[in-house]
Amino acid sequence: MSAQITPDLIGGPHQHVSDEQVDEFIGRNLAAAGLEGKKVALVIPDGTRSCPLPLLMRALHQHLVGRAAEVTAVIALGTHSYMEPDEIARMLGGDPEELYPGIRVVNHEWADPDMLVEVGRISGERIAELSGGRLDVGATIMINRHVVEADVALVVGPVFPHEVVGISGGNKYFIPGVASQEFIDMTHWVGALITSYDIIGTTGITPVRAMINEGSELIPAQRLAFCLVVESGTGLIEAIAWGTTEDAWAASAAIAAQTHVEYVDEPFKRVLSIMPERYEDIWTAAKGFYKLEPAVADGGEVIIYAPHVTEVSETHHEIHEIGYHCRDYFVKQWDRFKDVHWGVLAHSTHLRGKGTYDAETGVEKLRVKVTLATQIPREVCESINLGYLDPNEIDIDAMRADPDVFVVPNAGEVLYRVK
Repeated sequence: MSAQITPDLIGGPHQHVSDEQVDEFIGRNLAAAGLEGKKVALVIPDGTRSCPLPLLMRALHQHLVGRAAEVTAVIALGTHSYMEPDEIARMLGGDPEELYPGIRVVNHEWADPDMLVEVGRISGERIAELSGGRLDVGATIMINRHVVEADVALVVGPVFPHEVVGISGGNKYFIPGVASQEFIDMTHWVGALITSYDIIGTTGITPVRAMINEGSELIPAQRLAFCLVVESGTGLIEAIAWGTTEDAWAASAAIAAQTHVEYVDEPFKRVLSIMPERYEDIWTAAKGFYKLEPAVADGGEVIIYAPHVTEVSETHHEIHEIGYHCRDYFVKQWDRFKDVHWGVLAHSTHLRGKGTYDAETGVEKLRVKVTLATQIPREVCESINLGYLDPNEIDIDAMRADPDVFVVPNAGEVLYRVK
């Protein structure tokens, strides 16, 4: 029988929680959770999220190993590329087998059917209710085997404004984090129908969050979470919440909405989003656009400056076939695009932003120009309907001095809005 879980929180907007406070907080709450003799699946972020994972893993190792019967940490990749051993070691502060003996660290192998287990089904009628009538297709919910076969699924990770769900974290670590591509695609497409512009940074239960919560409730394991608000750029913890995946998420999301949203007086004409190297392709570095779009003027431009990026997507090559377009470009030509993975269509609309498409004339009008300054060649950028700049010709200091350019260091996590 599961112990009664009492929600807990330390820290707050723009505060800093010490390493000692984090360790005490994790230890105290795990001790009260009744995990003795249980199989625990930790669900942790991948390398695209700012998070002091070595600090958290040390505390989890100290307070779980020897108490729980078995501990497996599953990296919540969604459909991102599997992480290589050296990438995992870099994220976790060293070789996990040496640092955290007794905790097995594995990728969410979303492309391997044997690693996915069906936990239930949501009807098309129910999907229509949850999505506000945007979609009426049923879905089989498939979740990572390690998570399904655990007694306790413990999410450990940060929350940020998010282009699909509103505020990330909580049950989102299960769906899309450790789910199959089918339902991931469906939730992302509902987010695209709403548009990133309108949903990003929204607290509360958005239609996408409602779908994710419904699917997560089918997981047989007890679902608990440590949800963190992490200061972007420093990795310092501003707050950490404990409870069910719903309670811990709600407490931390309210703080993230204050600490990770910047309000500006006037919309930007031109933005240079400088992308950290944790974003290894445009599929992930596109966050440099998502987080700025609401604060860019009509006719403005966002430049994604990522000289280290060499490809559009490591895993979703269909994007080269369809390119980047606004939502209505796909909706008004649905018979042409309905068989493309809906998650790819969603990513396309998220990076291209708001716009219109006239099916009679074939004219697409896009609100903001999107330009890549990467190692991706000009001809590739143009073929996928994006602009191109040679990253070697960009003078960041000169752009900082230009009153018409807003330069964002460490872009991708803080959301900008006009007051």
